[in-house]
Amino acid sequence: MRGTEFAELSTFVAVAEEGSFTKAAQRLGIALPTVSQTVRTLEERLGVRLLNRTTRSVALTEAGERLLGDMQAVLNQVDLALEGVNAFRDTPTGTLRLIAMRPAANTLIAPLIPSFLAEYPGISVELAADDTNLDIVSGRFDAGIRIENMIEKDMIALPILRDIPIYPVATPAYLERHGVPQTPADLHQHDCLRLRWAYDHTLQHWGLSHPDGTYAEIAVNGRLIVNDMHLVLRMMLAGVGIGYLPEPMLRPYLANGSAVRLLDSWAGKRTGLFLSYPSRRQMPRPLQAFIEFIERNRREIAERSLLFH
Repeated sequence: MRGTEFAELSTFVAVAEEGSFTKAAQRLGIALPTVSQTVRTLEERLGVRLLNRTTRSVALTEAGERLLGDMQAVLNQVDLALEGVNAFRDTPTGTLRLIAMRPAANTLIAPLIPSFLAEYPGISVELAADDTNLDIVSGRFDAGIRIENMIEKDMIALPILRDIPIYPVATPAYLERHGVPQTPADLHQHDCLRLRWAYDHTLQHWGLSHPDGTYAEIAVNGRLIVNDMHLVLRMMLAGVGIGYLPEPMLRPYLANGSAVRLLDSWAGKRTGLFLSYPSRRQMPRPLQAFIEFIERNRREIAERSLLFH
């Protein structure tokens, strides 16, 4: 296979997997017109249409679906072949592609990246912050950082953070205007900031437990619904309402007094975060290095309260 043919096929795979010429161009780091022309040239050379294009979408034809399946298998074998050579290097090289839920990407993973890049100068990292349940394999990611119920059953899951406490919080200004809730039931009388999960479109439930074993699940009310946890944080800090947020996100604001934890000992619990990746006989060296980096620095990470077991 000539280099130009391989480039054409790789470009087609990117467009098919992304479902967009624009996103494929961003992924490949080349100009949009080049992507369009490359796919058009491939179709002309093969004498068959691979993609149906409209102004808003890109869909595979039957021939395109067949070629995509075959090419994904080929590209996976190419990746494995390159990884086999990488194993003989003194230091790992290549690109590590991670996808993480936005709160995890911003609060937990991003602070680790500078040290990781410094320790592994041959590795480049692409970190995608995404709250949807995008398939890791079809998106050609090496691993994902997600909560447990978003992990496919055929994936290997490495625990990074367990039992994340979640607190109802508000600003002092909001509490001065509306009063301080004394029991979980009092939350019904407040403007609570509601979160719609991007991965399944359900509304976040507010469950609160007390050390004495009492549990309360509150169907809160609120005039604002958002689909991003950082928007909940931002609106809470703006005094719009009461937020229900993970403790790692709240720590600096609780420390400086711009947010106040409510209901004393009551707290929710969110399922832990996991690093999940496909089961492969040969793990990519950049991913192996990242896993080893987490394990090697687990104590320091715990002390910095970024990740803990």
